[in-house]
Amino acid sequence: MTGRIIQGDACVAEGAAWLAARDPRFKRALGLVTPLPLRLRSDGFAALVSAICGQQVSVASANAIFGRLDAAGMTDPQNVLKSSEDDLRALGLSRPKARYVHALAQAQLDYAALRAMPSDQVISTLVAVPGIGIWTAEIYAMFSLGRADVFAPGDLALQEGARQLFDLPARPTDKALRVMAEDWSPWRSVAARLLWAYYAHMKSREGIR
Repeated sequence: MTGRIIQGDACVAEGAAWLAARDPRFKRALGLVTPLPLRLRSDGFAALVSAICGQQVSVASANAIFGRLDAAGMTDPQNVLKSSEDDLRALGLSRPKARYVHALAQAQLDYAALRAMPSDQVISTLVAVPGIGIWTAEIYAMFSLGRADVFAPGDLALQEGARQLFDLPARPTDKALRVMAEDWSPWRSVAARLLWAYYAHMKSREGIR
């Protein structure tokens, strides 16, 4: 079972209302950051290539590199398989990322089948591909597949947002935040949207860039 699929803003609003009813701190945060963004995106090979491009670089750099790959046809796995890693590096990928994109093309994932898999199976399938870690897999499940009950506790912004909203003495670890997020099921991906928005709001209020 895939569980609830977020298909539009109404789904996000439903999840936000559920969270607000469950915890007054979520209700307070929603008063500052609503409406929450939908953040849905396409799925498939190109989506994961984009995620690989974004690892450990700025958004602007990732977008520029992905744009060059897309223009060169390298968001099609068959074209990637016909190219060398040096060809990919010439478009801006680092040596490891060129290797990861090749590995992704070689994996020949059944992206349509992923849509029907339970979220934990989606994540285990993706992390078996070199270069795709748990964070990337969870983000893919949340935003490319629209899963309503997936969270990414390794995300530093989510950790910091949780620290601020719940007045924690320190930023929670990945493991601790994963345990906290169990209370937000079946709307953990909406809780993630809320915490990201709250973190951005607090940074803006504090004048941090």
